[in-house]
Amino acid sequence: MNQNSKKPVLNWLIIVAALGYFVDIYDLVLFNVVKRESLEYIQQLQGVDIDIKNTGIFLFNCQMAGMLLGGILWGIWGDKHGRISVLFGSILMYSLANIVNAFTFDITTYAIVRVIAGIGLAGELGAGITLVSETMDKEKRGYGTMIIVTFGALGAVLAALVGAKGAFVSAIIAQLTGYTLQNWQVVYLIGGFIGLLLLFLRVGAFESDMFKDMKAREVSKGNFLAIFKKKETALKYLYCILIGLPVWFMIGVPVALSQDIFAKELAIDGVLNGTAVMFAYLGLSVGDLVSGLLSQLLRSRKKVVYIYLSLSFILLLVFVFMLNGISVVGYYFICFVIGFVSGYWAIFVSIAAEQFGTNIRSTVTNTVPNFVRGAVLPITMSFTALGGYTGNLYATLIVGIVCILLAAFATYNIKETFAKDLDYFENL
Repeated sequence: MNQNSKKPVLNWLIIVAALGYFVDIYDLVLFNVVKRESLEYIQQLQGVDIDIKNTGIFLFNCQMAGMLLGGILWGIWGDKHGRISVLFGSILMYSLANIVNAFTFDITTYAIVRVIAGIGLAGELGAGITLVSETMDKEKRGYGTMIIVTFGALGAVLAALVGAKGAFVSAIIAQLTGYTLQNWQVVYLIGGFIGLLLLFLRVGAFESDMFKDMKAREVSKGNFLAIFKKKETALKYLYCILIGLPVWFMIGVPVALSQDIFAKELAIDGVLNGTAVMFAYLGLSVGDLVSGLLSQLLRSRKKVVYIYLSLSFILLLVFVFMLNGISVVGYYFICFVIGFVSGYWAIFVSIAAEQFGTNIRSTVTNTVPNFVRGAVLPITMSFTALGGYTGNLYATLIVGIVCILLAAFATYNIKETFAKDLDYFENL
């Protein structure tokens, strides 16, 4: 198939990968949108007291544990059996988990379902980026990853809107069927059915030629542990993870804790977590679009990361020292800007995909972003521990600076990969 005849199919591949990441982010955010409501319903239904805060943290950790495990499993599977199979399997798993979650009324089952959903979620981004990176022209593949991540980030906006308007959808369902669903059930069901619809849209997506060529060869494929056998590959892998830390620090601390911590610290009334997250992800989408275009213009991944890390440092200082007494609207604007300066996620995932050979690329591209997501746990734990000594704002400053410095150090030590030829095998 020549390049011209392949173009329409390639465009469709980018679209379905972008839609997959859209549903991925929707699911990733929706739990935090509906966790309190769903747990309060279970508490009322069972007639028992539930520690809403700690149970919510426990269930979120279950989801993150599933994502860490899923990143490894799907990554290895993608290198051994193909990128397309991951795109189909992962979305089927988390779509069905969402539908089951809508009818889960005890904590044990809820935890199991969130683990399964997390495993499913872990495969979408890495498989999509790997497939598009291996299929597109090396000079233009940055545009493909840019579209995937830019559109995908808007899934968080849908999660916030559905979370706020789920009761309206529930009323329509009750009118049509006579069965009344809770708002949180509607949110889960919408996520599940959107995923299943996307599953059917993926019929006709094709495997990358690089994988097909590798499949016929005697070469070690998807050997995750082999990454750590050589100092060079182990450090390269670690650097890929460190580059993404500031993104999830910014989303996981200043934004995610807006209502519970920073609204009080900054003397702001009326801040809602769901709205703060929505504006941050809108900013993230715009930031990913700009960073992708900049990368193509500057013909560099590393220069763009440096620019965004510099902006993140400046905004961190603004957040800690200049926002006291700001209006709610002003605070939401800052959340948008936080998202924007964190919007080098597409570049970060591209760097990971481009650092390693075809026989380990899926494993790396699936595990790296999920380990970064999992890093939210030690980041928030460090923030909490420091907050007891320095106060929450200074704890934010210290942890944020550490994340930014680690990312800058990693970027300095990683090789530039713009327009790199990806058709090679890693010697494992």
